[in-house]
Amino acid sequence: MGNIKEIVDISIFVILGLMGFLALWYSIERYIFLSRFSPEGYGGRQQIETALTRNMTTIFIIYSNAPYVGLLGTVLGIMITFYEMGQSGGLNAKDIMVGMSLALKATALGLVVAIPALIAYNGLTRKISVIAGNLPEQK
Repeated sequence: MGNIKEIVDISIFVILGLMGFLALWYSIERYIFLSRFSPEGYGGRQQIETALTRNMTTIFIIYSNAPYVGLLGTVLGIMITFYEMGQSGGLNAKDIMVGMSLALKATALGLVVAIPALIAYNGLTRKISVIAGNLPEQK
């Protein structure tokens, strides 16, 4: 059962690590793009809005789903801990606490990914709103 616990840990950490990397990458890319944005060279308001909001959906998906991925890791970790307790036939408080604390690290990592992504998403959304509000009206 130790192998399953390692596989769950590694899988959840890899998924959340990838989500965190993408959130950081797209947040930086959007910030740089928005700080240098100029409406010239776009065919119309629709093209401008498309350019302004590119990659924002990915950041939104990451911040809204990272806690669930972390929670999934926690639930799987707790299930494995209970299974191991049942198989051993005895209740050892140390084993229970170690198993639970290791399971909860997945939830913590999910929140570590989600909270900065949420902050970035909200900040970028506000910046996009300000830029879009200052665009000249199309004729």
